[in-house]
Amino acid sequence: MDLHLDNILKDLQKDDIQAYLLTQFTNVEYISNYKPTSFAFCIIKDDPIIYASSMDMEIANKNSKIDVRKYESFEVMVRELKDDGIKDLAIEPTLPFSTYEKLENEFTISSKTYIDKQRMIKTPLEIDKITKATEIAQKSFLELDILNNTGAEKEIAFDLVRLMIGNGALKESFDTIVASGSSSSLPHAVPGDKQLMQPILVDWGAIFEGYCSDNTRTMVYTEAQQEIWDIVAEAHDKAIKAIKPGLKCSEIDKVARDIITDYGYGDKFIHSTGHSLGLDIHETPGFSLRDDTKIENGMVITVEPGIYLKGEFGVRLEDTVAINNKANVIGDLPLMID
Repeated sequence: MDLHLDNILKDLQKDDIQAYLLTQFTNVEYISNYKPTSFAFCIIKDDPIIYASSMDMEIANKNSKIDVRKYESFEVMVRELKDDGIKDLAIEPTLPFSTYEKLENEFTISSKTYIDKQRMIKTPLEIDKITKATEIAQKSFLELDILNNTGAEKEIAFDLVRLMIGNGALKESFDTIVASGSSSSLPHAVPGDKQLMQPILVDWGAIFEGYCSDNTRTMVYTEAQQEIWDIVAEAHDKAIKAIKPGLKCSEIDKVARDIITDYGYGDKFIHSTGHSLGLDIHETPGFSLRDDTKIENGMVITVEPGIYLKGEFGVRLEDTVAINNKANVIGDLPLMID
């Protein structure tokens, strides 16, 4: 049996729960290798099963490592689970409330994060795919030649996505950010019609065989911008250097945050220091003050400190690291683009 399935079954047995329901697309894909296009109910039990929609049956039967059954109705699925002796059912915390309401009168329900625990630790194959996604994204960024580009923000963002797809990506892993001038002070800025101003912040990523990448670079031009860039770069580098198994994720956030705070910009660092990624661009754990998850080998997490001066400009620098006794930066794109 698949290792992830086996581990989840052990968690179910330990908690005396008979089955685990997954509906989130990437969780279903993670367990079965089949990504739904409409909906699916994946039931992890001794003999796991996926109820797939009629429009998905062909792709599900082609790709799934788990037996697939055509979904007829919610009532039929519930009856079959009961016929199988299922009384206690674990669900993802993300299960839609409307679905929970239908289940709560049929089973004893528990919200469990068994799947998240499995997805925290990447296999070598998963890390290879994230690495390939990163290589595609970084190669495309260099081909974009941002320093000599005279287009509008949204045109440049479109060109970067086009380059990533041309270089082998399935698509972008999130909406590409190209923000310049005062827009760079918005962490999730939307590229606009304006021509590039200074500084230029680009946050982008590619998807390769389902797995995401994520990088950010900021190109600065003035002495004041360079001063902020240097602080963010110090926080970025020292946070990465501090990462090692056994530490809490919150301790890494504190390393980056303390550096920025010591320079007087603590209140301008307005997000966490990083997040895990994989099949989704945001996974757990993350380098956050509130996340006390212990770092383990096999985790893949971004490091992305930033300083945002409202109405002026912002600087963010981001790399993704794979943890194997220490943090190994994925890709080879320099922090300073010149």
